[in-house]
Amino acid sequence: MSQFWSSLVHNLTPYVPGEQPKVSNLIKLNTNENPYPPSDRVLQVIREVADDKLKLYPDPNADLLKQRIAKYHGLQANQVFVGNGSDEVLAHAFQALLKHDKPLLFPDITYSFYPVYCGLYGIDFKEIPLTDDFAIDINHYQQECGAIIFPNPNAPTGRLLELTQIEELLINHPNQVVVIDEAYIDFGGQSAITLVNQYPNLLVTQTLSKSRSLAGLRVGFAVGHPDLIEGLERVKNSFNSYPLDRMAIYGAVASFDDESAFQNSCKAIIETREELVSHLQKLGFEVIPSKANFVFASHKNFNAEEIAAKLREKSIIVRYFNKPRINEYLRITIGNNDENQALCKALSEIVT
Repeated sequence: MSQFWSSLVHNLTPYVPGEQPKVSNLIKLNTNENPYPPSDRVLQVIREVADDKLKLYPDPNADLLKQRIAKYHGLQANQVFVGNGSDEVLAHAFQALLKHDKPLLFPDITYSFYPVYCGLYGIDFKEIPLTDDFAIDINHYQQECGAIIFPNPNAPTGRLLELTQIEELLINHPNQVVVIDEAYIDFGGQSAITLVNQYPNLLVTQTLSKSRSLAGLRVGFAVGHPDLIEGLERVKNSFNSYPLDRMAIYGAVASFDDESAFQNSCKAIIETREELVSHLQKLGFEVIPSKANFVFASHKNFNAEEIAAKLREKSIIVRYFNKPRINEYLRITIGNNDENQALCKALSEIVT
């Protein structure tokens, strides 16, 4: 029925999410989900608010959540925007803040939703190549542009750009919005949220899907100068006034109230990541330095696509990207200890 599509739809190349298999008994290390359950406090609160008030619309402004995020980060509530996952938050940012006469800059190897949003919203963009070792070089961004966006740590590489480098980038681009997408920052990096009061052109986005084990709730947020947040609110209220449901709002608030569960989950993933890196290197893999809940690895003697296929035969799924420069790399999500041991055993059988 494509004759009914608009010209826009005909020209879109949609984002392809990681596979969500329907079969059981798989070790699923392809979508960067947290291997540990949400906080008990979150689950308890969700059960408590699943009452007859579900017949009512939720708070369209999610004020309770905005206030809790603001308190957690030492900000004001008018510096916080919330949405249905960080992807929706980013989508609004592309419309509200990143569409200008000059091109939007982002890395050539990065979150593949960025060019998708540019196609959807008619945004001119320019990809800035990563260095040979897959790092972001801020000197390469010293050129005319409308705005800048990149994940930190970057995805799918996992490499972290230090906060001093981000601050230098902000100083060099005082008249352009710089969006730092921090989906994975809690696994070893320092958040740029600490800079938002100094730089009115900085917007930082985060998600509760990864480090807080709430991918099923779909909660993301952005923080920045109130003027940036107002721009996001204007787009959101022209699109969907009720993006977060009642359980998402209260569950998200509860996650910020249980700091020990959050810290313990992050600590466990970081420790398992370092164990996995050590094992991969012993097996002959080159592993890009990662501060995320995944690693990006390539074997010197074995084809990445072949390794992924053989892992699947052993009921283990990892992410393979058949794209230039990275078609010999696998992105492997950090699982729990049992999953990590099963992966290492399977890889040992494949490459030795």
